[in-house]
Amino acid sequence: MHVFYTPDLVTNDYSLNEEESKHCNKVLRLSIGDHVFLVDGKGGFYEAEIINSGKKNVMLHVILTKKEYHKRNHHLHIAIAPTKNIDRLEWFLEKATEIGIDEITTLISERSERKIIKQDRLFKVITSAVKQSLQAYHPVLNPAISFTDFLKGDHDAVKLVAHCEEGEPRRYISEIIDPHQRYLILIGPEGDFSPNEIALTIANGFQPVTLGNTRLRTETAALAACFEVNYLHR
Repeated sequence: MHVFYTPDLVTNDYSLNEEESKHCNKVLRLSIGDHVFLVDGKGGFYEAEIINSGKKNVMLHVILTKKEYHKRNHHLHIAIAPTKNIDRLEWFLEKATEIGIDEITTLISERSERKIIKQDRLFKVITSAVKQSLQAYHPVLNPAISFTDFLKGDHDAVKLVAHCEEGEPRRYISEIIDPHQRYLILIGPEGDFSPNEIALTIANGFQPVTLGNTRLRTETAALAACFEVNYLHR
């Protein structure tokens, strides 16, 4: 099953961009009459037929449309401190997209070892995972933002913060959330959020949670939170 990401699809006739056309021709070796599948990132899932195949311009005609394809019954937003090794963050984005996530924000906190984020690269990782896992909804990737500025935002969601601070009361996600809501979960950097940041989150209405008794890497903690929320909605 060959899938293309087509966020600007509005009519039944669609032309793949140059990059996707080359991939269709040279890599997949598809030709006129072959069928492909399209996702628009907004819930649309389409079956289309190749009606013209140029080297830089492949024309498609949509023959089947499904709206709100596999729409989730909740909204999950994870704000994660970027890892020093960017490959680990990309791994999280790929796996979280496959499992199910709606929104991601990279969070620059006091102990963040990485301050600069290449948004284009991260977006491509997410898009590739969308196509691979047949997701009709493309997760929103927000620009990187400082921890303090993020807390100033108006977040209409059940707000949770995962941390490892000893002596602080924490509960499991499953003990706090009710199904079919919007959730925002903060995941700190290697070394965790600072005590001051933890206090700020709680002062701003975030409930502290634990992800288990073992110490998890940032990307593992974020994926564990993503899995737990999705598992509770099965």
